Amino acid sequence: MTKPIPSPEILAFGEAMTLFIADAPGAMAEVEHFQRRIAGADTNVAIGLARLGFRVGWLSRVGDDSFGTYIRRTLEAEGLDCRHLVADPEHPTGLVFKERAEGGTDPRVEYFRRGSAASHLSPADAVQVDFTAARHLHATGIPPAISASCRELAWHMLEQARTAGASISFDPNLRPSLWASEEDMRETLNAMAAHADWVLPGLGEGRRLTGLETPHDIAGFYLDRGAKAVILKLGPEGSYYRGTLGGQEQSFTVPGFEVAEVVDTVGAGDGFAVGVVSALLDGLSPRAAVRRGNLIGAQAVQVVGDMEGLPSRARLTELEAVLPSLDD
Repeated sequence: MTKPIPSPEILAFGEAMTLFIADAPGAMAEVEHFQRRIAGADTNVAIGLARLGFRVGWLSRVGDDSFGTYIRRTLEAEGLDCRHLVADPEHPTGLVFKERAEGGTDPRVEYFRRGSAASHLSPADAVQVDFTAARHLHATGIPPAISASCRELAWHMLEQARTAGASISFDPNLRPSLWASEEDMRETLNAMAAHADWVLPGLGEGRRLTGLETPHDIAGFYLDRGAKAVILKLGPEGSYYRGTLGGQEQSFTVPGFEVAEVVDTVGAGDGFAVGVVSALLDGLSPRAAVRRGNLIGAQAVQVVGDMEGLPSRARLTELEAVLPSLDD
């Protein structure tokens, strides 16, 4: 008799898209050849955690088309549990095209996702999810921006995970062009962040969402609303932590890692999330978690593609073995 596959210990959801990256630098209109990969902030984190040995479940929709088949095969090859990935016969898989970055600048990206299969996600897609088996839920601010039904799903996932006692991480991942208004974006994402244990904004995102300037004050905004820890990404300078993990409130900055050449900055924040979330789930200290976030984020910017720089557990062990000890 076939042994049943255990339910995922980590849950993630959102939109995975088929990504086409330009083979050569230059304006998109001039590019003739592209490499096919996959993209999506939520999938980047899910893949990164799966590469570190966690059992990660992916909930989403793709089109019942060749691009959807490609995404499913790619995610399954990365070790993701795709039992909650639906092939939608009525709506297509989302596509995204990206220029080849030069000199460490952010590459131009063009999306073709309006009316995609993932935009039709709703709480009905989560009926079969076993939240009682989940240790952790990772959520971002992208699904609630895609559509009203996606926003309902995001709330459902947060509430069910909280009821089941799972820890929750939340990365705002601002996509202002997807929102009806700035006010709607701020109110929705701040409310969702209040349902999370670990909030992971960039400094610019935190300033835009809270109206506050300093990392200390931005972190305090979310701590006052129920978060246990807030970790702000400061770019090459590293990251800032303020929180109560371990019982007593503490705050500190952990410097970033020097990188010889920045190839592509897309996905760096997702790599950071992989580092922080994995370390906290591994039982490491907040300072060690923030340093791992910086470390994996630095790996992510050194390669072409959104998730190609995310390390395996063996590679992460090698990278961390040469780091100096931390004074926790």
